[in-house]
Amino acid sequence: MKSILIPLLLPLLLAAGGAQAATLESFDFGGAVSEQRFKSLIGELRCMVCQNESLAGSNAELAQDLRNEVYQLMSQGQSDEQIVDFLVTRYSDFVLYNPPLRPSTYLLWFGPFVFLLLAAIVLIYSVSKRSRSPEPQLSNEQQARIEKLLSEAPPPKDEHS
Repeated sequence: MKSILIPLLLPLLLAAGGAQAATLESFDFGGAVSEQRFKSLIGELRCMVCQNESLAGSNAELAQDLRNEVYQLMSQGQSDEQIVDFLVTRYSDFVLYNPPLRPSTYLLWFGPFVFLLLAAIVLIYSVSKRSRSPEPQLSNEQQARIEKLLSEAPPPKDEHS
């Protein structure tokens, strides 16, 4: 069975590897643009379509356009800061994987901790409320009925006899 699957899966694996290699098309890094600098910068920028992928790893058309734009800005001699400022002006802080700490991004930075704290408070409150609630008490009539049922029940059989 394995020998049948290998020839069928091999072309799929090779095609997937080729698609991944095509995400970063070949740019000319012989001039003013350093390949390491380019890869580093597009790795810090978020794809606006995929949202949880960097420009370096996205296959979206917009990511391709932004990679081309970053490359063009680099080849014009702009610094990384100038390029990032340009993209933030155009797309807001959302284009950054590590947005700066500002009042407009407080929810992004502190929101998960606030929700975790609220969940812990609700959990502690519900557990303490449950432990404070009194055990239900049986009425005298219910207690007498239980005692009567227990006294009428046949004795348990001894398994060793």
